[in-house]
Amino acid sequence: MAKLHEIILGGGCFWCLDAVYRQVKGIESSLCGYAGGTVANPIYEQVSSGNTGHVEVVQLRYEPEVISLTTILDIFWATHDPTTLNRQGNDKGPQYRSIIFYQNDEERAVIAASLTKAQKLWDDPIVTEVKPLDTFYPAEAYHQNYFVTHPEQAYCQVIINPKLQKLQHNFASLLK
Repeated sequence: MAKLHEIILGGGCFWCLDAVYRQVKGIESSLCGYAGGTVANPIYEQVSSGNTGHVEVVQLRYEPEVISLTTILDIFWATHDPTTLNRQGNDKGPQYRSIIFYQNDEERAVIAASLTKAQKLWDDPIVTEVKPLDTFYPAEAYHQNYFVTHPEQAYCQVIINPKLQKLQHNFASLLK
């Protein structure tokens, strides 16, 4: 297997992005976690207060020969609302903001081009932050692969399932 690349994305509750990207060919792993804040080794209760500066994110490791960063970002723009500040649906607070963390100038350039292209799809301005990655902290074990382990939960049925339906409708050829 070729060297995996990595990107960190935040677009609301991390369970949503995790569920979406686990369905996509070329995504070798998705790990829920926290990034962008000032508290070292944060726990969920701290992050959910909205006072740490951290965002709920997913760390995606992917095979660039199978899926490009551009395609990963196309999915990102299509499966959450990047025009709402500090909010996705009923999830409100800075910990749910739309954000992309890059690790080098090449990624930053791809993200900038993707954002420009995505803006044409939205009437309102995209408010997604684009920042260099400092540190990623994995979330607690009970947050990992939440949708698969708790499909009966109301949040999974009402919030995550529609995102998966969008994924299936718009990106069927990319699904595992």
